[in-house]
Amino acid sequence: MKRTFLNRMLLTVVSLLAVACSSDEAGEVNAQTTGSLGKTLVVYYSYTNKCREIVTTLTSQIEADVLEIQPAEKGLKYEANGYALGTQLLNAIKAAPNDASSYPAIDPVTTSLSDYETIIIVTPLWWSQMAAPMQTYLFNYGGQMAGKNIGLIVSSASSGISGVVADCKRLVPDGKYFSENLWINHSNHSRRASLIQNWLTAVSYNTGTAINETRNIETAPARIYDLNGRLLAQEPQKGIYIKNGKKIVR
Repeated sequence: MKRTFLNRMLLTVVSLLAVACSSDEAGEVNAQTTGSLGKTLVVYYSYTNKCREIVTTLTSQIEADVLEIQPAEKGLKYEANGYALGTQLLNAIKAAPNDASSYPAIDPVTTSLSDYETIIIVTPLWWSQMAAPMQTYLFNYGGQMAGKNIGLIVSSASSGISGVVADCKRLVPDGKYFSENLWINHSNHSRRASLIQNWLTAVSYNTGTAINETRNIETAPARIYDLNGRLLAQEPQKGIYIKNGKKIVR
């Protein structure tokens, strides 16, 4: 009787230990997979071919599908007459940002966002704002990006990217944004390969922890660059430099 009772007790303890060990292992797996970047889609619009070159370089470093956004009306010269048409399109959006008719038409898109966990947006800057055709795409599909990991790469001549970041967060308010954005300008475009590589490392893209929940942008140390895109060890006392994507003049 005593031996039977002891055997039963021993079996109970072993069972409890097995359950406990299984729970710990499951928790570890969940911790490792939290924030997983999953399958990546690169969405871009390119007017001067700069963004297309950025995407080509980016996809040589990561595995991703690519979607190019095309305006429905071809051959438009947005920069003509002092950027008159481009300014007109941007002003229409600013006047009524919640009205679909404010956005210029783009070609139909068939790519399903449900197939992707991470979206990297590559866009030009137009007069301190996101290019109008990319705004159209995000207005139409930004709601489907809720809960997805969002990376942003901006190409410009020299202007800072804070306005483009604001446009992106307005159009995709529920995305889980990477801990920092990437700005590639005219002066450092030729070094885009190293800039992209450094960015992917900075946001821990290859470890699957690039989203803000892992590295909060509000509490992360400021990243400061000179106008050639070189990372600086400390904030300069004078001159022009870039701090967290914003141009600073001292």
